[in-house]
Amino acid sequence: MSFLELSDLRKTYGNVVALENFNLSVEKGEFISLLGPSGCGKTTTLQMIAGFTEPTSGRIVLGGRDLVSMPPAKRGLGIVFQSYALFPHLTAAENVAFGLEMRGIDRASREERVREALAMVGLKGYEDRYPRRMSGGQQQRVAVARALVIRPEILLLDEPLSNLDAKMREEMQSELLSIQRRLGTTTILVTHDQQEAMALSNRVVVMSKGRIEQIATPVEAYNNPASSFVASFLGKTNTLSGEIRGGTLVVGEFRAAVSGADGPVAVTLRPEKMRFDSTGLRGTVTARVFQGNCWSYQVQTAQGEVLVLRQNDGQPLPVEGDAVFLSWSPADMGLRREGLSHG
Repeated sequence: MSFLELSDLRKTYGNVVALENFNLSVEKGEFISLLGPSGCGKTTTLQMIAGFTEPTSGRIVLGGRDLVSMPPAKRGLGIVFQSYALFPHLTAAENVAFGLEMRGIDRASREERVREALAMVGLKGYEDRYPRRMSGGQQQRVAVARALVIRPEILLLDEPLSNLDAKMREEMQSELLSIQRRLGTTTILVTHDQQEAMALSNRVVVMSKGRIEQIATPVEAYNNPASSFVASFLGKTNTLSGEIRGGTLVVGEFRAAVSGADGPVAVTLRPEKMRFDSTGLRGTVTARVFQGNCWSYQVQTAQGEVLVLRQNDGQPLPVEGDAVFLSWSPADMGLRREGLSHG
């Protein structure tokens, strides 16, 4: 049995189904992200693990213990909320010490563990500072220290970086990953940010409308999405209409050998997997945008508008108004039709 088992979880509010048929096994030390848009059920799942919401049906088992029957305070979990939920009238050290006090840890041990926790998140010397005198990133670090100081079996993160600006969010992603790897704490993150989930996680659980769409490593989910929803949610994707004719895929002027029965198919391609070539799908560059490390192109084709990303490697690239051909490796495309494979 895995360290944490969520089995057949279901949550309803009257006639509204918030979560359905949720099954997930988490190994000790894993970093798992529950990823999806607002209303997909990811926060509901986290709240059920934490004990703030009771499942309508299903089981939550941690290390052989049934959590559903246990009150939140007895579950031994560390939680970091989106709002940080720091006590404004307490210093950083007092905030971090709060959970230890509730557990009856003696004063000397409390002070030592608080110092260690604040140093671990880069806040040595901030012990006596109040939240109002700290930046958003510093407050977030205090919240992480408070969650970790109790030495939880699992760390639950509920959109903890969403209130930070882009630069601080990136810094805190690196900090969180470093802390998690150093301590080996099993961690479950709730986020709607695809890049955040893919940067931090061993596996992502992509959710939509209360159901799991795919559980996979970030690389697998991105390169081999299990559904059109996953393909579109994990970054931009192009969907082109194609047809199989006698073992050949035809997309406009593009040809590739495939296996499968003749008939129409939908072809999905990530923008960075497409290249300008001497033959292939014919189109015209309608716009290009410089993005520093790459160029973003909009190319009008008979299949509709296609997005292309090309690395800024100093090589000559098309400009607006140029006629171009687009091609790609068959291994990089997804084909949407049951029973079809490509090669």
